[in-house]
Amino acid sequence: MSSSPRRTCPVCTRQIAVVGGRFARHDPPGRRSGYELISCPGSRRMAPLLTTPPKLFGEEEPPTPGQQTLF
Repeated sequence: MSSSPRRTCPVCTRQIAVVGGRFARHDPPGRRSGYELISCPGSRRMAPLLTTPPKLFGEEEPPTPGQQTLF
């Protein structure tokens, strides 16, 4: 079983699991008073992408037309 990647919540700065591109539901840091359930405003917020997607061709190497040689 693998665990979900964790990232820092932009609101409460806790390390939160990212599931389906969103921060998982979580409580704000600190102790709760009573039995009240309070979600952090950063819960279920879209998580930003970590990096840009890789490019198929570099800037200096434009794609060449036609079939490339095998070997």
